[in-house]
Amino acid sequence: MQKNMTRREALATLAGLGLTGILAGCGTGASDSSASDSSKSGGSKASKAKAKATDDVVVRVASLKGPTTIGLVKMMDTTSGIPTDGAALPEDNSAKKGSGITYAYAVSASPDELLPQIIQGKVDIACVPSNVGSVLYNKTEGKIRVIDVNTLGVLSVVTGDSSVAKFEDLAGKTVYVSGKGSSPEYVLDFLLGKAGIADKVTVEWKSEHAEVAAILASDPAAVGILPQPFTTATLVQNGSLKAPVDLTDVWKEYATDGSEFVMGATIVRAAFADEHPEAVEDFLRRHAKSVKQVNADPKAAAPLVVKAGIVPKEPIAQKAIPQCNVVCITGKKMRRALEGYLQVLYDANKASVGGALPADDFYYQQA
Repeated sequence: MQKNMTRREALATLAGLGLTGILAGCGTGASDSSASDSSKSGGSKASKAKAKATDDVVVRVASLKGPTTIGLVKMMDTTSGIPTDGAALPEDNSAKKGSGITYAYAVSASPDELLPQIIQGKVDIACVPSNVGSVLYNKTEGKIRVIDVNTLGVLSVVTGDSSVAKFEDLAGKTVYVSGKGSSPEYVLDFLLGKAGIADKVTVEWKSEHAEVAAILASDPAAVGILPQPFTTATLVQNGSLKAPVDLTDVWKEYATDGSEFVMGATIVRAAFADEHPEAVEDFLRRHAKSVKQVNADPKAAAPLVVKAGIVPKEPIAQKAIPQCNVVCITGKKMRRALEGYLQVLYDANKASVGGALPADDFYYQQA
């Protein structure tokens, strides 16, 4: 039986993981949603025919106003339109016979709106911080599957200090960052250790990204670590600053197990995946296409990112998209990417992944 998560528990979970600011802090406002026929998507006639012949369902998709939603915006636009009206998701996912696979979307401003809905079965598919997928898997006693990795690392070193060109150059520096007691701390500790400079770097923790940005604004020679799209916004505001080091690249340099710095993943209720495998496959095809379109043409995607409430202005969105590491990684590669990352978090703090690493059934296998 699924365990209910209260609003307070949801807040505590995400605040404890330090992800509310990274993945939901760029937008404001209530949860937004929209629904429409998937025939607007422009998919092949054959795939539509197969979908309509095998599955009639409304796929309720939820995400946060942050990088994990950026790769989804083209899919949202073509299947329903970017949600802006604030309406709630349908109470159930039933659909009229012969209607095929359709989609309804909700973009939440804060994780506490989203997590209880997933646990209560009011959302079928959700884009969430990667370790939250593991937390929910444990919270629901295995009733969650991960179907793709949607966002790699979004953290970068930001500074006006020209002596910092690579990660190892942080030796002897004071680094300002937010997210203590959560994944940013565990990742930073892991990378500093791998680089052999853990005892040579002074890390000063701040409660918010805005505090780090304020320090950099007043002293360009300072060194900070910020997430996207916050990094891009900060660079736009202060031309003396640069982002010379992407922690995703640093992870790839030091991780030897094929893992990635995985900030966002897409999860599905296990019951939904079992009942509607065609819908899950349809979602994955559309998501992959959307990610490809967003990365290929950030200028065209920027208005959709703004409309979704992820960033406030199109120029910032256009510059941020290429830096947000938006991906759609599935199958065995997904598992390799995510498993090693969760292991690092587990080794640092078991609670960050829900107390235990997820079992094999957590990783969705495509047909």
